[in-house]
Amino acid sequence: MLAIGLSRCAVLLLSLCATALTTHAQPRTADPAARGEPLSAFPRLIPLGEGVYGYEEIRQPGFTTVSLIVIGRDGVLIADGQGSPAATQTMLDRIRAITPLPIKWYVMGSDHGDHTAGNSVLPDGITYIVHPASRAQLVRDSAAAVTSANIGAAPRRVVVPPRAMASDREVIDVGGRTVDVLFLGRAHTGGDLHVHIPDRKLLFMSEAYLNRVFPAMRSAYPREWVQVVDRALAMPGVEHFIPGHGFIEAPAVSREELVTFRQALRAVIAEAERLHAAGVPLEEAVKQANWGEYAGWFLAEQQGPIAVRRVYLERDGKLP
Repeated sequence: MLAIGLSRCAVLLLSLCATALTTHAQPRTADPAARGEPLSAFPRLIPLGEGVYGYEEIRQPGFTTVSLIVIGRDGVLIADGQGSPAATQTMLDRIRAITPLPIKWYVMGSDHGDHTAGNSVLPDGITYIVHPASRAQLVRDSAAAVTSANIGAAPRRVVVPPRAMASDREVIDVGGRTVDVLFLGRAHTGGDLHVHIPDRKLLFMSEAYLNRVFPAMRSAYPREWVQVVDRALAMPGVEHFIPGHGFIEAPAVSREELVTFRQALRAVIAEAERLHAAGVPLEEAVKQANWGEYAGWFLAEQQGPIAVRRVYLERDGKLP
């Protein structure tokens, strides 16, 4: 048994949360209100098996940012932080409430600020697992933060890990279980990482999977993103797919929703490519894009124009 130090009350509470995931049909949406989830319920830990938890916190404009927590005999692994030092500290406090073990590993699934801006409160000496492309992006972000501070903007600290992965797979033994950190290709960013827990048949996909959130393509590689989702769905033995945004679903529903997200990616790309092929100028294409059923997804109004611009860059061969 893994030493996770749960009290009887905590076990009961977490068990009730797990039951809610599996016994009550939920609306297929990322909107807490439409799903019937009061904001007072967040942040919350979602048990995903012995010693494994999802962590859902609400970010503006009102949908979840998800982190993964894995507890082994030797310590705790976190995949993805939250969007501010205060929010990440709250997550660390929640972890302390369920285990006295040290937090020893941090996997950077996404280099975006809504997952990394709170990393300055992570424990000293923690081991970072980050893709080289994400580390390079953080170096650029750090330089930009220094420049901004020098011209009077509010100072912010960007944590740059000391090393990056040397291959597309890194195996971490947390004590009693192994965790595979995988790079399946460029998707939402140039360095998306996935966390595979074989004994739980679980894959945390960070921002490569946005459950019922309109595909966010600010730094994406659209066609490659679809291929990454295909690779995730084809992984043998994986039954539970955990998103970086949107709600954590029961295993069977999580696969259905990942397939739905793949369909959304394809539809968004196809619409932007249709406009590009027709010779519609970019800014006019932004106005003309018809997202069909995906127009009702969370952040569609904000992310739709960004997706058109990114697909145009891809079609013109101008992506980095």
